Amino acid sequence: MSQRISTRISQIAESATLAVDAKAKALKAAGRPVIGFGAGEPDFPTPGYIVDAAIEAARVPANHRYTPAGGLPELKKAIAAKTARDSGYEVDPAQVLVTNGGKQAVYEAFAAILDPGDELLLPAPYWTTYPEAARLAGGVPVEVFAGEDQDYLVTVEQLEAARTEKTKALLFCSPSNPTGSVYPPEAVKAIGEWALEHGIWVVTDEIYEHLTYDGVKAASIVVEVPALADTCIVLNGVAKTYAMTGWRVGWLIGPADVVKAATNLQSHLSSNVANVSQRAAIAALEGDLSAVDAMKVAFDRRRKLIVSMLNEIDGVVCPTPQGAFYAYPSVKGLLGKTIRGRTPQTSAELAALILEEAEVAVVPGEAFGPSGYLRLSYAMSDDDIVEGVSRMQKLLAEAH
Repeated sequence: MSQRISTRISQIAESATLAVDAKAKALKAAGRPVIGFGAGEPDFPTPGYIVDAAIEAARVPANHRYTPAGGLPELKKAIAAKTARDSGYEVDPAQVLVTNGGKQAVYEAFAAILDPGDELLLPAPYWTTYPEAARLAGGVPVEVFAGEDQDYLVTVEQLEAARTEKTKALLFCSPSNPTGSVYPPEAVKAIGEWALEHGIWVVTDEIYEHLTYDGVKAASIVVEVPALADTCIVLNGVAKTYAMTGWRVGWLIGPADVVKAATNLQSHLSSNVANVSQRAAIAALEGDLSAVDAMKVAFDRRRKLIVSMLNEIDGVVCPTPQGAFYAYPSVKGLLGKTIRGRTPQTSAELAALILEEAEVAVVPGEAFGPSGYLRLSYAMSDDDIVEGVSRMQKLLAEAH
């Protein structure tokens, strides 16, 4: 008898970040005082003017009907204008596909360009969804790892060493989830020129573009290397910038043939994104960036707080992230040590120990590449950061 679940689907790993978040919420619901550093979403409400636009849109009968699968023309226009304004990349609205959040944009980008057996170069640590979406599209993810000694930034030399005749695309993400690292403009340019020279597609995820600190700016690879435009797909969305994770509006921007193909796929997969969410996204993109600027002040403060507290723990090394809202400490110095009668050998075992003994949820490095690391989101209150990391400090001080 054939197996019940298809091989394609049964081989996908569940989202580790969502799994950790779900476990933390379940324990919390059971009355345990769990502090969850798992999910990467701003703890701020969506700005009021965006919510008001959605309420107004919900009353308009036209928004109760089907609209074009690829997105409302007004939103595509707003995305093109925002892209020119924020990154200096001039695109036509016809090059935009509006998706149900960033994850759908990732999957559809891979589905549009990868054939079975095509290799995707995947700088690690990487966001958990990238390799699974690539596999779903028939691609083969090839990890290229950069550790804390490189500030988690891969080099052209590393990418070149991983390139084969099967290499079709490179996934590029700066600012990075999970590490918060940001590639300097000269590194972005060098990687873009290398991809162009070898005819390799670049799928670039820019969803954290506005969340940078210390005067650092995120450079867009297609702006640094304009000749890449014909082999580059830009992914983005409103989720992180405007605290709109639950509204599910993302997009991809690319060459016309790729966008047409991905739109065709979406027309069968999910049709149009909810019109009320699209109208809210228009309000977000046409407004100014004062809401994100206010959030950045809080994120910056929390970033400094969490990094300094993590670095106080013996055996923990945490580089200072320059973007997004994640800290990515190396915990290799704690592996193999005994804590409360247990001796974790991997970061997954250490994360389980921290959850059970300190009631703090963190995501282990295995979710993002090699073991030996933890990801902590600091998109949460200062008090929760202090309480959560203090519990970790107390527990991990027992390591011997």
